[in-house]
Amino acid sequence: MPATEPKLSPSGPAPWGSRLLGSEAESSGVRRLRIQLLLTVPLLTANATGMFVSIALIGFVLPGPTIFTGDLLLVNALTAPLYSAVAIVVGAWWGTAAGLRALRWATDQDRVPTEAERAEAIAVPRKLTMIQTVLWLGGFAVLITVYGLADPKLIPKIAFGISFSAIVVCASSYLVIEFALRPVTARVLEAEQSRRRRGIGVFARLLLVWFVGSAVPVAGTMVLAILALTTDEVSTARLAICVLALGGATLVFGLLLMTQTLSATIAPIRGVRTALRRVENGDLDSEVTVFDGTELGELQSGFNRMVTGLREREQIRDLFGKHVGQDVADAALAAEPVLGGVETEAAALFIDIIGSTRMAATRPATEIVEMLNHFFGIVVEEVERHGGLVNKFEGDAALCLFGTPAPLPDGPGSALACARAIAARLAETSDFTAAIGISSGRVVAGNVGAHQRYEFTVIGDPVNEAARLCELAKQEDGLVLAAADSVAAADPVESRKWRLGEFVTLRGRVTATRLARPR
Repeated sequence: MPATEPKLSPSGPAPWGSRLLGSEAESSGVRRLRIQLLLTVPLLTANATGMFVSIALIGFVLPGPTIFTGDLLLVNALTAPLYSAVAIVVGAWWGTAAGLRALRWATDQDRVPTEAERAEAIAVPRKLTMIQTVLWLGGFAVLITVYGLADPKLIPKIAFGISFSAIVVCASSYLVIEFALRPVTARVLEAEQSRRRRGIGVFARLLLVWFVGSAVPVAGTMVLAILALTTDEVSTARLAICVLALGGATLVFGLLLMTQTLSATIAPIRGVRTALRRVENGDLDSEVTVFDGTELGELQSGFNRMVTGLREREQIRDLFGKHVGQDVADAALAAEPVLGGVETEAAALFIDIIGSTRMAATRPATEIVEMLNHFFGIVVEEVERHGGLVNKFEGDAALCLFGTPAPLPDGPGSALACARAIAARLAETSDFTAAIGISSGRVVAGNVGAHQRYEFTVIGDPVNEAARLCELAKQEDGLVLAAADSVAAADPVESRKWRLGEFVTLRGRVTATRLARPR
């Protein structure tokens, strides 16, 4: 009988719920040998144990004539051992031939089995169990006939002893075969387009354990009790021995079968539980190997579909955040987005590359794209470092916001500090130069567009003023201009890094703007 499976994760060294089944990294030859051993050794052990139990029940426990007489010497010494040996050899050859024929495709790890091959592979546990059932029925018929011809009174005890062992061995063997073939079942289920149930369900497994581990021994005890009440052939001592023997068998075989069933039931649940913990810790690449053909396999595949959905959702969220900005994305996901905006205080930073039209006419398009990506990479990094949002990319220009949609304690100061940082980094490269304008004040921030398609934007005088300051800054040596009102509204630590200048009426405006430049 197989040992109880260790408590392991279905990934890594035990993808099928047990180290006995190996890992996915081993070769197909090693895996085939492992499966063959897991099938042959436990099944031979189970059948040998069943034969020993039959001999013990018939020879020493069950009431009736003894089989250890001179008249039955030839049967005891020749017929029963000979059939047992032949049954073991025939069962090993028959089962191996049937298994190899059904699982020939499994030796190629890259091959996807056809529908017929999948159906044949799933039927292997039933076929191998049926082979054992046929051989036990053959032994039942042969021994009943041989012993019955010698003494008809031996028929009941021979029938009960063989039937009891046959039922227990065949039920246990089915569970052993299912366990050994988990790697094959996993490949079958992986190739299935629809997750239909394969094999007996959890309810049928538990019912099988109850029938073999409880119903059969208890029914046998009840039959013996009826015989003791209706005939004088069963003495009190013999009845006590029978009850103790069948009770012990019930405890041992019931525990064995229950352990096998619980192990097969818990392994998929344990794997899903372990994978859930990894998902809780942020590992969305976690998946479980679907190796169970019952409702538990549907649980495993359902978990994998759930994780796939979470990965897709996270990818969409990440892509959404990259398109509109993480703060805008978080705000949209946290509440139902609506058209319209709210009035708030914010600072606007407008940056534009100088001479981009000439560069586009003299350089290859791929080089221009690479240059723009490098430029915007600097801008985005510095804006996010200062708590702002790159709201729009407009060709070779960008509009950056500070104070909306995520509030900042010092929006104007953050915008001014960011402008100085960007200018310092751009001065280190000779690929391009860019002008920067900064302004702040009351703006309306919100979603603008139609119900089918809208975007977050900011409308207000500070945005226009920042754009005009950027245009004017292209004529400055420092390439950075800010509105003096923004410097006055900033934190003193930042405002001291700026010097105030002249008043200028910017293009398209009616009031003059006092300029400020970095010191």
